[in-house]
Amino acid sequence: MWLEKLHLTYFKSYEEGSFTFGAHVNCLVGENGSGKTNLLDAIYFLALTKSSLHNLDALNIRHDNDFFVLDGVFKEEEKRTQITCSLQRGQRKVVMADKKAYDRLSDHIGRFPVVLIAPDDTDLVREGSEIRRRFFDGVLSQLTPSYLEDFLQYNRILNQRNGLLKLFAERNYLDEDLLETYNDPLIELALRIHTQRETFMERFMPLFRKYYAFLSSEKEQVNVIYESEVATADFPGEFRKHRSRDLHAQRTVKGIHKDEYTFEIDGVALKKFGSQGQQKSFVIALKLAQYELLAVEKETRPILLLDDIFDKLDDKRIHKLIELIDDGSLGQVFITDARPERSQRILEKVQAEVRFFEIGG
Repeated sequence: MWLEKLHLTYFKSYEEGSFTFGAHVNCLVGENGSGKTNLLDAIYFLALTKSSLHNLDALNIRHDNDFFVLDGVFKEEEKRTQITCSLQRGQRKVVMADKKAYDRLSDHIGRFPVVLIAPDDTDLVREGSEIRRRFFDGVLSQLTPSYLEDFLQYNRILNQRNGLLKLFAERNYLDEDLLETYNDPLIELALRIHTQRETFMERFMPLFRKYYAFLSSEKEQVNVIYESEVATADFPGEFRKHRSRDLHAQRTVKGIHKDEYTFEIDGVALKKFGSQGQQKSFVIALKLAQYELLAVEKETRPILLLDDIFDKLDDKRIHKLIELIDDGSLGQVFITDARPERSQRILEKVQAEVRFFEIGG
């Protein structure tokens, strides 16, 4: 599976643009600020119906315009599928496959898998638990439609329950029966999501460790520890015991929305004791494990987006990524670089077809 064509209208910095890509390596070169990352984000949006950079869809509309349209053609063997994403200010975005709108956007997620490796990925190590949950939820959502459905439903009910708790606090009033109508489905979904996350980690960890060993000649042991309050013997009972705390906090204090993924190297916190090189290898290994899981589950190689990697990685890690391109482990790859001569030097020995696109030129 690969993206053959892409047309952008009023998307971010683009007034209009049309591209015909190659099935293997596509290198987007141009000065900083020329629109290379925006083009990668358009591909990401087309595949996942959202930006990789922010959550507000309207921010993707080019300034002084009222809408954007992304139109792409994905090719799978001899079959071509046209995907169109559009957004009018003040309205809901529309995603269509072969000019027929999806009933639910979630039906599109995972159909055209994509993996992005970007300069700010080390935020997964440095920042709080929310960004790590978002990463693993994103992987699981592309892998398993049922997980995405449960996850979206959990968050809907969680928001409704939190709204009810705030209402009770404002009115100094409690309706236990009404609150219980939210408790039962929230608990059921939390248990189901927790089981899926645990099962996923059992599949994910061997691949992650394999890629960390591939990227780094170091002999340290790496680990991702999944921690959840839902893992207790009687989570339903524990959840209900926290009703008073929920009322006081005006929000739900226990559940899978509080889960944590702890990153360790040789048994200590990666954030505190890992070098910059170790942190980069750790994060790239996470993304490559994601790539392989998607490739196995979807029976097609995902599109790999590499944003500004030549600036952010040392020669050893760049060489390892190029090895994966050369040995056929990867499918369609997009690379951005502000220095064309460097890209040409690094990619000149790659056996696969390489196409260069000058962006903003």
